[in-house]
Amino acid sequence: MSLPDPVKSQAALLRGRLAVCGMVAALALVSACTVRPLYSSQPLSPGSQLSPSAELASISIKPVNTRYAQQVRNNLIFAFGQGSGEPASPAYTLDLGVAELVESAAIVQVQTEEDEPTAGTVTLTANYVLRDTTGAVVAVGKRSIPSSFDRPRQEYAAYRAQIDAENRAARELADLLRLSIAQDLVKHGKNA
Repeated sequence: MSLPDPVKSQAALLRGRLAVCGMVAALALVSACTVRPLYSSQPLSPGSQLSPSAELASISIKPVNTRYAQQVRNNLIFAFGQGSGEPASPAYTLDLGVAELVESAAIVQVQTEEDEPTAGTVTLTANYVLRDTTGAVVAVGKRSIPSSFDRPRQEYAAYRAQIDAENRAARELADLLRLSIAQDLVKHGKNA
């Protein structure tokens, strides 16, 4: 029978202490996190009497000019109202501006086949200003979503692929804006 090696026992003791310190630090970080579901019945902000879904449903979105901006607007109206449309008496107004950037992500180098596609990217960028009924600015933000597509040589197919990419980007951008605006309403409620 041999005696324990003092160097190995000190290393094991040090590892144990580090593990305990790491666990304490991790618990301290996790305890600071708060998660509040958007679908709960508790208000988003302390001063509000509305549930998150009712507060989001009370946002009216001003009209826009382009097809892709209209797609974002329609998806936002559906997401805010959960399918019920625009509010009759809105508590907030959303000014929405959507810009589009279409880029070629790859250009075909070899011209051996006529049907060899190239790639493109549609990027939709939304700027928004959320105002309450008094006209005071509640939140300002900017969000952007890229959507890739294949661009075949046939003109109509390339056009349709770009439109589909715009529609995908509009859906994703509306989802991102919905979450961002919900976060802005929570921040506004804490500061009010």
